[in-house]
Amino acid sequence: MKVPESPFGEPVILPIEDSIDLHAFSPKEIPSVVEEYLEQCGRAGIYEVRLIHGRGKGVQRRVIRSILEKHPQVISFKDAPPESGGWGSTVAVLRRY
Repeated sequence: MKVPESPFGEPVILPIEDSIDLHAFSPKEIPSVVEEYLEQCGRAGIYEVRLIHGRGKGVQRRVIRSILEKHPQVISFKDAPPESGGWGSTVAVLRRY
């Protein structure tokens, strides 16, 4: 998955897995990273994903859930189970192609 450029001006390539830790990205990068991640997961046949956004004040959680609410590929989403991050992570179920 290509994501925003590294400090050296090159795209960063991430493996597509069933979870992504969004702590490594700046807040302005989150929408494009989440959109690309969801599309790549669908193409890779991954239909349940976990987006790790952290607990904090809930700002990133709201941003991510706003994206998920509008994304045509997302069927549903909820807090992750306690052993997988609880309300610091969101689990989304994606439509199958």
